[in-house]
Amino acid sequence: MNKPARLEPKPIPFIDVAAQRRRLGPAIDQAVARVFAHCQFILGPEVGEFEAKLAQFCGARHAISCSSGTDALSLVLMAKGIGAGDAVICPSFTFAATPEVVAHAGATPVFADVEETTFNLDALSLQRAIASAGKLGLKPKAVILVDLFGLPADHDAIAEIARKEGLFVLDDAAQAFGASYRGRRLGGFGSAATSFFPAKPLGCYGDGGAVLTDDDDLAELIKGLRVHGQMPGKSEFSQVGMTGRLDTLQAAVLIEKLKIFPEEIEARARIARRYNECLADVAIVPRVPAGYTSVWAQYTIRLAPGRRDGLAAALKAEGIPTAIYYAKPPHRHEAYRRYPVAAGGLPVTERLAEEVISLPMHAYLNEPTQDRIVEAVKRALAR
Repeated sequence: MNKPARLEPKPIPFIDVAAQRRRLGPAIDQAVARVFAHCQFILGPEVGEFEAKLAQFCGARHAISCSSGTDALSLVLMAKGIGAGDAVICPSFTFAATPEVVAHAGATPVFADVEETTFNLDALSLQRAIASAGKLGLKPKAVILVDLFGLPADHDAIAEIARKEGLFVLDDAAQAFGASYRGRRLGGFGSAATSFFPAKPLGCYGDGGAVLTDDDDLAELIKGLRVHGQMPGKSEFSQVGMTGRLDTLQAAVLIEKLKIFPEEIEARARIARRYNECLADVAIVPRVPAGYTSVWAQYTIRLAPGRRDGLAAALKAEGIPTAIYYAKPPHRHEAYRRYPVAAGGLPVTERLAEEVISLPMHAYLNEPTQDRIVEAVKRALAR
């Protein structure tokens, strides 16, 4: 007698872009149709409309859209004249785009360590990195802080150090746009760059990004730099720029997504709280400091060394995806090994790289599906 075929568990998406698409379907279709009707595919009216609404959302004076989050970072460094002989401090527990833009500018990324509880730039390591840069004959010019996994870094502490050292602060808010720090939304203070990559909490249907700033001169310069260095209203190319514009179609999509973004932020927070309640007894769960909010771009737990691979394999067998950000931080990759690190090294970054694992997280993760994930994690970690 033949045994009945084993039913494979239904796969769970890590980030369910399709669920949001189903919710917004008619609105997105109509928005895109309007662009096809007027055929202004480059810097069409939706681009300006989106920029105005984005600035209003976070409280910035200016929102300048562009082609990607990486280009947003690059545009700011270009506008600030960062180049050869300059040092830019950045954490190494981040995606490669953070140091990449520094290297492309001709400057030197100097890697600093992060806080164990928040995964974000550590103020003491920042000071050590500044000193290390000076000893190497580099001129510290800027610090790129990263709001990792949706949680803001300690902006006040970093800003105070930067003020004393004369550094420009650029916030890499690609994972945390929509979060707030001490009552202020990211992008609503200082200068920030964000990404609209489809997997981001506020994502488009391709690549996209934006620079947010209250600096009028910086905003005007970036508007020109994203169009080959041609300043608005002028025929002269006064700067060497890039092709860095946001497509009108993507702006139309983002206008519709921005309308429901506050609801999605609330949903993500609710899901994260539930994860924490269910998993606090089997893993080190993420915590949000008082006065902060997170948009939970990733839900990342920490496990004892040696447990992560087993959990990932067990969950995969049950149709549950996981991700590791970042098993190999940038300073250990071939492209960045030659760049300096802060005195004292990066012990927290090295430790986190061995311990972190991210579970499915998005605004449309329902309780039955979350229960399935939680139960599978508990079973795997009980072995």
